[in-house]
Amino acid sequence: MKKDNNCVDVNKSASVEQCENTAVDPIVTPENAGLVARLPVTLAELNVSTSTSANICFPEPVLEIKDVKKRVKIIQCLLMLPGTDTPNAPFVRDNYQLFLRGFVRKNIQYASPILDASGACISSKMLSHTVDLPFECVTTIAGEDFIQPPQLPAYNSRNEFDFFRAQELGKGYPEKDQLLSSDLSQYHQDSTQYYNQFPYCEIISSNLTEYDEATDRMPLPGNYAAFEEGYFHNMVEKMFFDFTIKVLQNQQVRIESLGNGNAGAAGC
Repeated sequence: MKKDNNCVDVNKSASVEQCENTAVDPIVTPENAGLVARLPVTLAELNVSTSTSANICFPEPVLEIKDVKKRVKIIQCLLMLPGTDTPNAPFVRDNYQLFLRGFVRKNIQYASPILDASGACISSKMLSHTVDLPFECVTTIAGEDFIQPPQLPAYNSRNEFDFFRAQELGKGYPEKDQLLSSDLSQYHQDSTQYYNQFPYCEIISSNLTEYDEATDRMPLPGNYAAFEEGYFHNMVEKMFFDFTIKVLQNQQVRIESLGNGNAGAAGC
């Protein structure tokens, strides 16, 4: 006899019934006017300007550029902070270097002519070409431009210590003499490690201005009525762009208690 594996029979329906819900009291930190929380703190907001130049080669002949979509992609945003030997006072407002590296992604939509056509009309096909144009720069964030000072990383430390030991000198030395030193067969160390918070970035907006010029344009072959028509495979691009970034770091922040929300209620 075949065993029935369907141990539960569920009636399926297209309707969805109304579910009931009741409010519950959230579990919160006990009331404390000196509450401390670790939060992302904005160190600085910057508008960074840079420029780039590149030669772009198309796999198909280009009759004309139809549209270009651009996007800034940042792959490195590194705030170089020096270490400090005062971990209890690590917030120092000074000039620091910010290293930036990324790409400008360009999707170029273009019309490619069908070169074996003839007559007064020009036929073409729509294609797209996507390239990543790299950029890399370093900028200085002045101390007065920090909204909040960064927390500098604390130095790790290692300290060795030894114990005194008196040892027999052995054969060839007077019995009363001893080797007074530390024990080379033992090693003692006290070490401290700090697990510091690394600054990071978020991109907010970008603005790009570009000039694209063909470098090898030539007339279309054949007998075309539009004598000024031509095609190219290579163009040089010069681009100026700026972008706004936010530099953040997780820091411990003291939060004043807001009470139970009834501070503005009228008394009876």
